[in-house]
Amino acid sequence: MTDLVVLSLERWDRVWRRNQHLVAGLLRADPSLRVLFVEPAADPTHDLASRRRPSLGRGVQEVGDPAPGRLWTVRPTKWLPRRVDRRADQRLATAVERAAASLGMRHPLLWINDPGAVGLAERTGWPTLYDVTDDWLAADRPEGERARAAANEARLLELAGEVVVCSRELGRRKGADRPVTLIPNGVDAAAYREPADRPADLPEGRTALYLGTAHPDRVDVDLCEATARELGEADTLVLVGPNLLGTEATLRLRDAGVELLGPRASDHVVGYLQHADVLVVPHVVTPFTDSLDPIKLYEYQAVGRPVVSTPVAGFRDVDDPRVTIADAAAFPGVVAAALAAAQPFPHGADGPTSDWSERVAAMRAVLDRLDGGRDTA
Repeated sequence: MTDLVVLSLERWDRVWRRNQHLVAGLLRADPSLRVLFVEPAADPTHDLASRRRPSLGRGVQEVGDPAPGRLWTVRPTKWLPRRVDRRADQRLATAVERAAASLGMRHPLLWINDPGAVGLAERTGWPTLYDVTDDWLAADRPEGERARAAANEARLLELAGEVVVCSRELGRRKGADRPVTLIPNGVDAAAYREPADRPADLPEGRTALYLGTAHPDRVDVDLCEATARELGEADTLVLVGPNLLGTEATLRLRDAGVELLGPRASDHVVGYLQHADVLVVPHVVTPFTDSLDPIKLYEYQAVGRPVVSTPVAGFRDVDDPRVTIADAAAFPGVVAAALAAAQPFPHGADGPTSDWSERVAAMRAVLDRLDGGRDTA
């Protein structure tokens, strides 16, 4: 039986992202695999400082689907900030070790997304995969936080037996001194080929829809506001996904006429994409977004709707006549024109797809190499 501990940057919830698609596929493909999925630590002190209700972590819990008895989650708690508790990372690593031990996982494979978890790899000696999905060294962060992340990543790149990147640009940045494996994102092609009902909360009239987390490192709030005002009362800009923009930005968008619907379960988003008239990507163009391989590229293409995007990585490189690239100055007018030209569309997908099953097979090969390297060490 193979055991795998995944230290994720996201929680295991109904809004599926890369990790959940890959882990679920691996579990379906290998009936001997067991997975402990470690969610980001609860941070009640930061919650209080941000005027949010403090949340606490929780112990090991079984996840019934997709592999009853073989998939568990755990969410540790970071009680104090690192500047106060210099052993905060050690305490988090200890919590993960104990959770794994409680499941009988003595020497599992370790899959890390967050370089801050490098201490767990160092202290346990578990064979380690570093899966790089974002270049957080290029994100807008305080210098102290960026320096700590850079040191952690440099050590993890030395220590990891395997490194996976989701984009060619990440491969260029992280693979200068060691081999890396490119495993892009994908889409559940079968789900997108099945016509879905129109969601009841999708606004009437023509809609330009953005699917994804509304995060200030990605979404251009000024551009969304300008686009909504360009569309006026007849058409609507809709954002579907978790909203991390903050109160001020959210109020600005709502005042401009943007509909923010919030997160939706992964099995429901197909309906929003199929019934939107135009799909949009109002992203900022920065070194951080240039590192991404947007999952929404595959989702948007799969439903075959017209797409308008700023010149961000993935979309600007794709050879697809339904994708129009527009800079920030032209974007609102291009979206309005695309809505005016939008035609009725059969709501089953006909676009190109890169199925998650292909990515699962590639990741399984990486994990097999990692496990084999341990056996021959």
